[in-house]
Amino acid sequence: MNQHTVKAYGDELNQLTAEVARMGGLAEAQVADAVESVARRDIALARAVVDRDAKLDVMHREIEKKAIRLIALRGPVASDLRKTLSAMKLATDLERTGDLAKNIAKRGLAVAETEPMQPLTRSIERMGRLVSLRLRDVLDAYTSGELDGALAVWASDDEVDEHYNALFRELLTYMMGDPRTINACTHLLFMAKNLERIGDHATNIAETVHYEITGDEMIGERPRGAPDASETGLTHTHTLPQA
Repeated sequence: MNQHTVKAYGDELNQLTAEVARMGGLAEAQVADAVESVARRDIALARAVVDRDAKLDVMHREIEKKAIRLIALRGPVASDLRKTLSAMKLATDLERTGDLAKNIAKRGLAVAETEPMQPLTRSIERMGRLVSLRLRDVLDAYTSGELDGALAVWASDDEVDEHYNALFRELLTYMMGDPRTINACTHLLFMAKNLERIGDHATNIAETVHYEITGDEMIGERPRGAPDASETGLTHTHTLPQA
């Protein structure tokens, strides 16, 4: 392989990583804006989140196409292959994160038509900030190649689950105390579940970052609530070969 070909190959890999990072930035913004639209009862912002989701879908397809083309034409091995496969897997997790953010925004539109329930929306906002932070940290770990950052996110999934369980109990208390709040509380409950699932996708991303850097699978029990590989499209055992 001559020097020109090697440079072009390296440029393609770097471009793929950069596109995943851009997609991650958009997904992160979608989550933050979805939660903010609920907290502020901002209908325009919620609709913007719903409309922007199509861009994430396009980015997902483009990353997959470029990764498949790179594998077909370049035949990457070892760390290059891991980087390519990781880009595909991260794009899938980020696309689904965007779907969950869109669902939160849609339910925010419905909640905006009901009487304000500030204590509950503040709880959603707190959980949203926590999940957004985990997503930001794991994406930073991906772009910087910092294994410790990815491991810290992977190990902290229980904190998100604890927030969800506390909010679930709070919502049930409201519904039992005043049946008129059942409709709005149901929407808020689904929002909380969507946030929990976003946290689970951040855990998936942390596992993928670990694999890309080390070439090894994560060892140890997965944090509670993390989705099975079958829920994320690509499975570690099937599509992420050892180095």
